[in-house]
Formats: sequence, C-alpha cells, structure tokens
Amino acid sequence: MSTLDDVLSAGVASGAAPGLVATVGSAAGVKWSCAAGERAPGKPMTEDTVFRIFSMTKAIGSTAAMLLIDRGKLDLNAPVESILPDFAKIRVLEGFDGDAPRLRAPKSRATIRQLATHTSGFVYEFWNPDVPRWMAKTSHPSIISGLKASLFYPMVFDPGARWDYGIGIDWLCQAVEAIDGRRIDRFCQEELFGPLGMTGTAFECEGALASRLASVSARGEDGKFAPFELSPTPHPEFFGMGHALYSTAGDYMRFMRMFLNKGALDGKRVLSEKGVATMLANHIGDLHVGKLTTVAPPITADVDLFPGTPKTHSFGFLRVEKDVPGMRSAGSQGWAGVLNTHFWFDPAKDVAGIIMTQTLPFVEPRFMAVYEKFERAAYAGR
Repeated sequence: MSTLDDVLSAGVASGAAPGLVATVGSAAGVKWSCAAGERAPGKPMTEDTVFRIFSMTKAIGSTAAMLLIDRGKLDLNAPVESILPDFAKIRVLEGFDGDAPRLRAPKSRATIRQLATHTSGFVYEFWNPDVPRWMAKTSHPSIISGLKASLFYPMVFDPGARWDYGIGIDWLCQAVEAIDGRRIDRFCQEELFGPLGMTGTAFECEGALASRLASVSARGEDGKFAPFELSPTPHPEFFGMGHALYSTAGDYMRFMRMFLNKGALDGKRVLSEKGVATMLANHIGDLHVGKLTTVAPPITADVDLFPGTPKTHSFGFLRVEKDVPGMRSAGSQGWAGVLNTHFWFDPAKDVAGIIMTQTLPFVEPRFMAVYEKFERAAYAGR
C-alpha cells in the first residue's frame, strides 16, 4: 500500500489539491487510509477531517427512499404528484421567445424511479444554458439556498426521455418525508447514521465537527488556489438531499461497506439483500449516462467519466456496464461531490475507495489524474 501513500503525497506536491484524504476498504473493513497536505492554511489534513460532501449526499437520500421501498411503503413507479401534489405545477422549459420563457406541460408524469435516476427532466444550472437564464429572468433561488421555493425548477425534457443531472433527489426525499412523517435529518440519523456508526456525518456542521472542517479553495486564472466560500445553507427551510451533508472519509466508507455486505454492517441490517440488489441494478434501461458540458467553468469542468465505457444509473449511483481495465468492474457504483469528493465501490471485486478534497472546479483534469492513479493503485495493491 506504500504506492497509495505516494499517490497522495505526489498529488499534493504537484498542486492538484492543497490536501487529500483517501481510504480503501472491503466488506471486511478498512485496508488503508492516509491524509496528506493541509485541510486549511497551517492546519494538517487528518483522516478525520470533515468535508462538505455535496452530491455524495444523493446516494444517502436514495438509500433513505430504498428503505421505504424495501418495507413496502413506497412504489418505485409511483407518480411523484400522487405523493406530492404540488409537483404537478412543474412545467417543461422549451426555450425562450425573446426574453419570455416558453413553458408547457410535461408529456408524461415523473415517477419516484425517475427522480432517483436523473431521468425526471431536471438539470442543474451548471450544465444547461437555459436554466440559469430562466433563473435570472424569474429571480428563482438556487437549490443550495435551502428555500422550499427553490425546488420548483422547470424540467428541460419530458420525464423518461433521457439522463441528465439535476435536483431529482431533493424531490425524492420530500416524498420520503411525506410518507414516513419524520423530517429527513431525523430519518437519516435514526435509520442510517446511527445503525451504521456514522458519527462524523451531519446536516449541520457545528461543535466538534466544525473544528475539523476543511476549507474550500478555487483555482484562479493564475493557476493558483485561493480561498472560496461555498457551503450548504445552515438551518434551511428544508434539507436538500442533493447536497446537504457533511461527512468524513471513514464514515462514508462505512456507508459503502454496508452495500458490499449486502445491506448489513457490524451485525446491524439496514437493507434486505433483495433491497440492495434492487438498488444497485440498472434502473434506466437502454438510456445511458452521457457527457455533461459545463456552462460554468469556474465551478465545474466538463464531466465525461470513463469515456467510451457504457454507463447507466442504479437507484443511487452511476454504474459502469463494462470492466474498466486496471480499475473498477462492470456493475461498480460511484459518484462524487462538487468540491471533488469522489467514491466508488465494486461488488464483484470487493473493493471500495474514496478520495476527498475541497476544491473547485469539479473534475478538474489535474485532480482527476490523481484520482485515476489512486484507483489503479488500489486495485494493484489487492
């Protein structure tokens, strides 16, 4: 595993990130963990550093929904508006007539499955030019504001027409709250974080967690990192399960190990084996995950993971449909957060990996080169 140590230290030395934490594990436990660089100026990165995990929250939100599906309380194919009537207000944005948005009713009703798989019609403002234009024209708040009004983005395609990346999981967990009755933070604490021993995962970064929080850096035009402020809104009107969580590499590894153990960890069962199999299957059929082309380069580069490898979406994760040579196997699951927190787990080879920093832009090539070296080293060291 010394090669893995070298990958992290070289990644910091090359300027790919100010600091990194990474972990490799299996169903049985953690095999390797390391920290390198700084989590904030003058403060060393440590393995218990707390990160804003942003879109890594989505997999946890999808798991919350799968718990209800596993218990027969939620139907994968239920129309969203049958649970959340206000969802029926959402229209499809077809474009603009001059400065006026051109909206119409969707041709099909979005389902719970489509919310979880990013096939419901929503696209973030970073990857579709019409969405930020519409937001500017209507003064619509971003989902990160934590305002309930922010949920009402328009769709930009009819549900089921394609895969594209947006706020579906935020709506999905509104349905979880409506069916279960508990607010999503309490639900996750009682049903996931508590049973899985995820003591460093929280919706509010306060107290001891705040003292271990990494700072955020953005790369400027001069190629150097500078401080940047980006965090989920504290104490929001609702917790958006597309982005709301703080966590640690160790905690998120416990979450992934639960899946490698087919729904249980340390003798505590969270999902049934059938529920895990259902969750990790391809849920978008013949559709495929394609390239996301940025319209906000300071925030994100283009996202084109494993070009040439067919990719689909399970109920909670990006899924590769063919082996990636020297790396993850067909059926592996993974995703990431906008501040370059990345993970995958490979049920076929019993491998899970996570690498975390707090930098922008997302999937910057310099960082992604370190990620690839890390993943290759994790498999070489098995």
